[in-house]
Formats: sequence, structure tokens, C-alpha cells
Amino acid sequence: MKKIYLEELKNYYDKEIEISGFVENIRDLQWVQFVILKDITGKVQITIEKSEKKNKDMVELISNLPLESTIKVKGKVVENPKVKLNGMEFIPEEIKVTSVSDIELPFNYKDPSNVNLDTRLDYRFIDLRNEKNLLTFRVQSTLVKYMREYLYNNKFTEIHTPKFIGTASESGSEVFEVKYFDRKAYLAQSPQFYKQMVLASGFDRVFEVAPCFRAENSNTSKHATEFTSFDVEFADINSKEDVMNLEAEMITYGLSHLKEEMGDKIKEVFGIDIVVPTLPFPTMKLEDIYKELEERYTYKVEETEKNDLTTEAERLCKKLAHDKFNHEFLFVVDFPAEKRAFYHMRNEKGILQGYDLIWRGIEITTGAQREHRYDEIVKNAKEKGLGEDVKFYLEFFKYGCPPHGGFAIGIDRLTMLLLDIPSIKESMLLFRGPNRLNP
Repeated sequence: MKKIYLEELKNYYDKEIEISGFVENIRDLQWVQFVILKDITGKVQITIEKSEKKNKDMVELISNLPLESTIKVKGKVVENPKVKLNGMEFIPEEIKVTSVSDIELPFNYKDPSNVNLDTRLDYRFIDLRNEKNLLTFRVQSTLVKYMREYLYNNKFTEIHTPKFIGTASESGSEVFEVKYFDRKAYLAQSPQFYKQMVLASGFDRVFEVAPCFRAENSNTSKHATEFTSFDVEFADINSKEDVMNLEAEMITYGLSHLKEEMGDKIKEVFGIDIVVPTLPFPTMKLEDIYKELEERYTYKVEETEKNDLTTEAERLCKKLAHDKFNHEFLFVVDFPAEKRAFYHMRNEKGILQGYDLIWRGIEITTGAQREHRYDEIVKNAKEKGLGEDVKFYLEFFKYGCPPHGGFAIGIDRLTMLLLDIPSIKESMLLFRGPNRLNP
């Protein structure tokens, strides 16, 4: 049986149908009962006339039903301009209770402003009933759908790589060690090595949307120990600009289609407009950014700090991108090689062929043209002091590997910035951080 969502009711006027959801509110008046039923897509008013004998059992049932219980209702939806909620009402013939809620909720999820965030996270299954929270994950899912669609339209293959790895390959200090039968294993920080492996196998263009794990004891509004990463890698590129251009096109495609499908609902619930960026995204060298930040906003840092973006410099990039380019996004290039992974390519002058993408003052991507030449990547690994840990990875490049590059976007951080959510703890379905493993 096809489930009918409440947002679809206008397609079913005067037809016998069945709907279901949570009981959000009950008004039990002298001659009539009004029940507000909600599902993930919307709400509807159910109207029960007490004077009609056939409604006696339904009236008694509703009179004793706790809010937040779930019900199934058979009947007809009819137009009624007097009803403030969407100008319609549902006239029931039968109501079936599918579950009964406890009378006392842990907190009022409809107004969580005075509820401690940790309490909300402890009862996340209640907190998620809030309309903003429900919409957050519909928006996230829709944006990912369209970014996926862009890649499928451009001949990408979706892959699924292992999350157990045998060596702490990228950074031993930031991986979670787990017991794996009679030996140690580690949770993957990213699918980076496997993305490159399949390109060496001839896959050409691949992506993955999957969990990644970072053993970073960071208690900030933008970090998590487990997060969902949208990873992309593709072959036969000529420069890092090819990677940057594809990422910009993918993001623009995703935001454009998201605005078209859900922009009105996002405006209604969050009070914000989806801004679709123009192409191309602006680009600045790291050293030029520090010069501009000093000249425009008197922001100065020690020379030793200019080999990467400080948190404050990153934040000021939001203002810089707007003031200089009238844009929300900013690519930052020409980072020193010592600050980046050994598999990032360097040009003949030793300049790193990688970039960061800043959106609304926070880095959402590190991307690069990768080093695909065996001798060069072996040399880079030795410079970083990497040996046996990356031996299996270096093998990928011994037998031919095309020029390639890629990037990764943290979906939870992207959602946080898109909807102006204060913390990543609220843009993740279930947050994982140094001090949280439950629920």
C-alpha cells in the first residue's frame, strides 16, 4: 500500500484514504474535537463531530489519548477555507492507535530554547521531532541527492570502501585503534587511499558518501570524531583547477536544485534564503589573503603562522569573499607542502597543487591534484617519515596510474553552514565527539 504523506493531501480531496502520524495537539471542545496530526512532511487538522453517533468510539478514544501517540486514520480530506491549517480538514471514519506515548515528555521539543543541549542530545529521539530538526535532514538528504546526481550525470561510479584498515596510514596520532580478532586494526580517517587505488585500476571517476573517523580531541562547534564525508576522485586531469572547477559545479548544481525543490520550505521554517553561487568561484593565494586581511581589516599574525589559515583568518575570509568578490565561496591555494599530505602533487617549483574551499568563514574542503608518479610519491613519503605504514599504498602507483585529483566535503559541516545551525552537534543525526558516545 502506498503511504500518503500529509503534504500530498491536496491530491486526495473527497477520496477515501488512510493517513498516519503523531498526535501533536488535541482540542476537546463541547461539540467537537480537533486533532492535529503530523508527519515528516506536514500537518493536518482532524475534525470529529461529537453529535454524530458513529463517532462515539473515536471521541472516547481521543479523549483519553496522550499527545505524541501515533495513530492511523481512515476517512476523507475536504477543503475548508475556515481552517487556518492549509485550508483543509480530515473527516475520520476510523481511528486506530498504533502506539501510546508516555504522558510526560523529557522536555518540550517544540521550544528547545531553554533546554540544555546535552539534555537534548541525550534524548535525541525526542529532539528530532522538532520541525526544524526534521527539515534539517530532509534538506541534507536532498542536497546529497543532487550532488550525487551531478556526479552520475558526469559518468562517476559510486564505490564503498572498507572502514577497517590494517595500518594507521595517514596520521597515526589521529586514528582510532580497535581490536580485530588477534591483531590491531584502525578506523579509516578517509577513503583517500582506496579512491586512488581504484583509479589505478582504471575506474576513471569515483565517489563515496560514508563515515570517517578522526581521533581528535577537539571540542569545537565544527569538529566531530565521526562524520559523513562526500569524497570525490577522478582521473585524466591537467591541473588542480580541474578539480576546483568540478567541485564548484557540483556544489552549484546541488544548491540550485535544492533551492528549486525546498527553498520555500527552508525560508518558512529557518527564515533564510538559499544562495546559489555564481561560477567560477573566486581564488586567492594564501599569502595574498594575509596581505588583504591586514590591509582591509588590520588583522596581523606572526610570520610563523602564515603557513596555514588561522581560525580567525578563516572566519575573516567570509567578509573578504563578500567585500572583494561579492561571493560566499573562496578557494585558497599555494599552501606550503610541509603542511599538507604527502600524496598532494607539487609543481616544478615545489608549490603544492592543492587548495582549501572556504564557505561562510569555515573550511569545507581540502582538495588537490594527487601525485601519481611512483618515484615522486615515494620521495614525498620519505620526506614525511612514512615507511612501512604506506608501503601497500605506494604499490598502487608501480604499474601505471593516470593523473588524477579529488576532494572531500563534510556533509554535516555543510549542513550546519547551509542552514545557519550554531553547532555541528545539531546538524548531525547523532553526534559523536570526545565526550559523547550515546545514544
